[in-house]
Amino acid sequence: MRVSSTDLLQRYQLWRRVAEPGFWIALYLLQASVNSWLVLLDLRRAGLSTPWWQVAVWEWSSNLVLLALVPAVVLAGQMRPLQLVFQRQNLRFHLAVSVAYSLVHVAAMVALRKLAYWSQGSSYDFGNWWHELPYEYVKDVRAYFMVLLVVGFYRLLLMRWQGEATLLAEPDEGPAVEPVEQPERFLVRKLGKDFLLPAADIEWLQAWGNYVNLHVRGHDYPLRSTMAAIERRLDPACFVRVHRSYIVNLAFVQSIVPLDSGDARASLSTGSEVPVSRRYRDALKKVSAM
Repeated sequence: MRVSSTDLLQRYQLWRRVAEPGFWIALYLLQASVNSWLVLLDLRRAGLSTPWWQVAVWEWSSNLVLLALVPAVVLAGQMRPLQLVFQRQNLRFHLAVSVAYSLVHVAAMVALRKLAYWSQGSSYDFGNWWHELPYEYVKDVRAYFMVLLVVGFYRLLLMRWQGEATLLAEPDEGPAVEPVEQPERFLVRKLGKDFLLPAADIEWLQAWGNYVNLHVRGHDYPLRSTMAAIERRLDPACFVRVHRSYIVNLAFVQSIVPLDSGDARASLSTGSEVPVSRRYRDALKKVSAM
């Protein structure tokens, strides 16, 4: 029996919560195992009799910490999308996060190694921290941006698979059936087919590089546009800008939770949460109360 692309997508969505972390777990466990074997071979060729368990501790401690840090890198990528990384402000942001990423990696890695060595009646010496940290950072910054690249490429493929949205154009002949400047529906191309997506079904929108993602019932539909351009095309009575990277549909907003930082968080009826910057918080409360 031939399985359609739509069926494959639906099946994958059921397993997505398992598949995504499963990929990283398998990757880092495989990397730890292969690296341990290769390092042990190199040591034996060099005539060194380093115990195998020490080699395993070196590689596994590093890779387990890197695995634990993957969610933090994914979160950083969501805050500053990969397509915008090489804008000056975002580049500074990711470089700063990569420094923190490396420091946490090294500190946790050394702690695990000391604990493992202690359990074997031995002691672990990391060496001169001022000499070792720059060396570790060079490796870690590559690992950090590699995770960003993999996640960004994966999301791009997934969005393409789920479908891409476009604004309805004016007809070649006759009047438009709905206002083109403030569309009630979007045209979505998915798996080679076109269908109409009601604007009222859009829960929230998020800037993603040269695209704006339309979030609808757990799916993301990328629309090639800027936030400013799409904001002008949406009904202001229904859609409100809450952040420089987010627009929310008021029909889905259940509550607005203030944060200690002065910002806020909008909780939606779908269970999603959207950040609200202090710049837009008062305006959102005012519109929501109307």
